[in-house]
Amino acid sequence: MSIKDGLSAIANDVLADVQKEAEAKLVAAKNDAKEALKAAKQQADKNYQAVVNQESIRAEAEKRRITSVTEVEVRNYLLQAKEELVDAAFEKTLSKLKEFAVSDEYHRYLIKRIHEVSKELNQKSLVMQVNARDKAWLTEEELSQLSKKLKCELKILDQTGDFIGGFKTQTEDGKIAYDSTIDSKFNELKPQLRVELAKVMFKEES
Repeated sequence: MSIKDGLSAIANDVLADVQKEAEAKLVAAKNDAKEALKAAKQQADKNYQAVVNQESIRAEAEKRRITSVTEVEVRNYLLQAKEELVDAAFEKTLSKLKEFAVSDEYHRYLIKRIHEVSKELNQKSLVMQVNARDKAWLTEEELSQLSKKLKCELKILDQTGDFIGGFKTQTEDGKIAYDSTIDSKFNELKPQLRVELAKVMFKEES
């Protein structure tokens, strides 16, 4: 399974978790917005009646102004609620990715990705950067075995990377570089995940 497929699978799990929460929050947001709009219209009617006998044109304009402003505020409130739900879904996805990055399955995934990227780049030697946790278990012996299998000398940089998992690799002269971190793949998929989240959580409003 590719990292793209893996991320999509994790995102789908998150969708199931947040769908009910999203529906409840949006219902509450809509109810609050309706109440706010109702109250504003009532206030506008009171203001209108207060001055209608003196300045009817001005009163009508005031009523329209209050109602218009409040409707914009209601839309903004709902948009903010939706955006908060999307952000929460992204956070849950990242939490699941962090859990994955400390699992035995992740170790197998990382070795597989090193194989795939090394074959794709087809170089005699590659320099890799991993995070501190992965550097601890990617020993010289492990790298030596991988290098023999791949017929490519693999070296690990002393400086570790600040990312969830995966690795960055480049040729020794730095002319070819490849980012295979979980973080970069997640960021690439974010727009697509946002669309999928919207389809599930923000169905056409009645």
